[in-house]
Amino acid sequence: MKRTFLLASLALATTGTAFAQSSVTVWGRLNVSAESNKIGDASREKSLENNASRLGFRGVEDLGGGLKAGFALEHGFDPTSGTASGNFWGRGSEVFLSSNAGTIRIGNFTSEAYYATADYVSLHNHDTGTTADRLYAYLPNDTNKVAYRTPTFGGFVAEAAVSESQANFLGIFKKGYDVAANYTVGNLALGAGYQKLGDAKQLALRGLYTLGDFTFGGYYQRDEDGFGTGLGTRNTFRASGMYALGANEFHLNYGRSGDYDNFDNTAASQWTAGYGYNLSKRTRVYALYSKLSTDTNPVQQPYGPDRTTIALGLRHNF
Repeated sequence: MKRTFLLASLALATTGTAFAQSSVTVWGRLNVSAESNKIGDASREKSLENNASRLGFRGVEDLGGGLKAGFALEHGFDPTSGTASGNFWGRGSEVFLSSNAGTIRIGNFTSEAYYATADYVSLHNHDTGTTADRLYAYLPNDTNKVAYRTPTFGGFVAEAAVSESQANFLGIFKKGYDVAANYTVGNLALGAGYQKLGDAKQLALRGLYTLGDFTFGGYYQRDEDGFGTGLGTRNTFRASGMYALGANEFHLNYGRSGDYDNFDNTAASQWTAGYGYNLSKRTRVYALYSKLSTDTNPVQQPYGPDRTTIALGLRHNF
């Protein structure tokens, strides 16, 4: 009995040590809005809308000597219906290995070029839902991806990725490339991102500055065939600002894209005004008004028809 007790104690001690060296975090966001939308010349429609709600798991194991292994899984779902949004782990599924020399990521994950530019300045609702940025050209090179992220050097960090077998706008599979850089010094945050998928490519630059209760910034993007093959090149910019007063947030942003070289009347503009009240660090209620205005070319208009949105929402992070 004594020997059995001793062996059991040693087994529990060993198991406890193994658990202490690794950790798994469960996190997520539920974000739903009640909206009134007018699309083109159609009548206004009332609806409940999902704003990129998700459930995530992230695990890290300390292998010793500064080396760590881990994984990240992210599932998108629609709280209004309880159904999955896209593929079950479509928002992210990766394994990574990190050390003082940087991080290697393998799997399916969103472009860091996007996070470094457009996402960084979309302050009012994290670039989600019907009020998301409709002008930014995002190239879908998320899957079958290998990336390397540098360590942080004095506020600077960069990442480069390559992806295989990504379908372009014609359904032809092409290799994808993704490069991003971020630099933060004091209250100033700068970023740059580049993507290439077949013949389509985009380059964007971003800046964001915080001055007391005010935050303001924007991005500039130049893309070639960013919304479809044969469109040509186009320039886009967006400016955004936020004023925080206690638990209150006031948001305003405006974006404008020019015509594509090969098609006239493909320009568009979008502006959004919003108010948010933070009930806690995790829970927020908000109101948004957004208007997308497009030019007259109906065949090669990549943003869809004109759209006006009024939304009241609730967001909870856990």
